[in-house]
Amino acid sequence: MADDSHDAHDTHVQNRITDLAALKVFTHPLRIELWRALSAVRTATASQLAEQVDEAVSLVSYHLRKMAEHGFIVESEPPEGRSGDARERWWTPSDERPFSFRTSDFSDRPEGAAVASTVVRRLMETRGEQYTTFLEQAASWPKEWLDAAFSSETLVRLTPGELTQCEAELAEVTARWKARARTAEAETGDDGVHREHVALHLYGFPFRP
Repeated sequence: MADDSHDAHDTHVQNRITDLAALKVFTHPLRIELWRALSAVRTATASQLAEQVDEAVSLVSYHLRKMAEHGFIVESEPPEGRSGDARERWWTPSDERPFSFRTSDFSDRPEGAAVASTVVRRLMETRGEQYTTFLEQAASWPKEWLDAAFSSETLVRLTPGELTQCEAELAEVTARWKARARTAEAETGDDGVHREHVALHLYGFPFRP
């Protein structure tokens, strides 16, 4: 199976997970949900994340610490203009440890293959739930967002090398748009441009009809 990324940063395969203990962190679906939520807001406390995922603060704090143990998230300063409770930690995704891995790095032993498969299944489940939520809430979105949203499927015949190149080019496209959005926000600030968090789910895998 090819690379699977849930990457909130512009780095891609270079710092991918190769340690089995680290990959095991994401066998728990709540940690994937917390990673996604924290990646979207960039900086948050356990209390703020607990509200987003509708779980107890103590439970969220526990899972955040587990993610921090393997370097996926790190403590940070509060966002500008926010002080909050000095006793509560602020967290942010680590630029040194993006959530990216290749199942082939773990296929040399049964436990590794099982863990990688579990994480991929968890990711697929949560991505599907995310898109289903959008569909269920479609009536609440303005027409411009409904027109802009897309879901597509393209079938092509490729070699393994061509599929690898295709994935790299798609990663470059998403990284370019991410950088473009960040630059625009930094330069213009709150200028009335309506931005929302957008989930881009890209898949590429072989099949036999």
